[in-house]
Amino acid sequence: MNICVFSSSSNAIADVYVNEAIDLARLIGQANFCLINGGSNVGTMDVITREAGKHGAKTIGIIPEKLRDFNLASIHAHEIIVSGDMMDRKFKMRELSEAFIALAGGFGTLEEILEVVTLKQLGYHHKAIVFINTNGFYDDLFRQFEKSYDEKFAKESYRKLYFVAEDSAEAMNYLLNYQPEESVNKWFEVPKR
Repeated sequence: MNICVFSSSSNAIADVYVNEAIDLARLIGQANFCLINGGSNVGTMDVITREAGKHGAKTIGIIPEKLRDFNLASIHAHEIIVSGDMMDRKFKMRELSEAFIALAGGFGTLEEILEVVTLKQLGYHHKAIVFINTNGFYDDLFRQFEKSYDEKFAKESYRKLYFVAEDSAEAMNYLLNYQPEESVNKWFEVPKR
């Protein structure tokens, strides 16, 4: 299984987040899966690439040309794919991956994981999506999701689009047992012609 992991490029984060990345990397490697990620040599992106490779995973990093030119390309990935820009990077990550996991991360991580949730909502894919909620990192985001459900900006059935795991073991168990469901009609009401 090719698993895309969205994660942080920050080297200033707490050890609890680094340790979760190490746990996830070990599990991906032990399962002989392939790790797909952003291909950077900083933050938990670097940690998970290095550790997954150590534990037997193939690792593929996809980095935009501009970031590669800042000397940010991973030296630990088995393969680095250089994309033209960020949009091409995300497209290639989605194309190569069979499942998506978000570790704790900043704006880029949020943008990436929410895009794959939206694309699944619209029926562009039926792949598994998991948030690993280390240390309650995503609690406020999930409160925002609840507001969207409560105020009818999103259907209750969208809860099935993604899974919230407390840790890497729960995330991997979900992926191993994942069964795609039928697409949910996004719209509450479709206008008549």
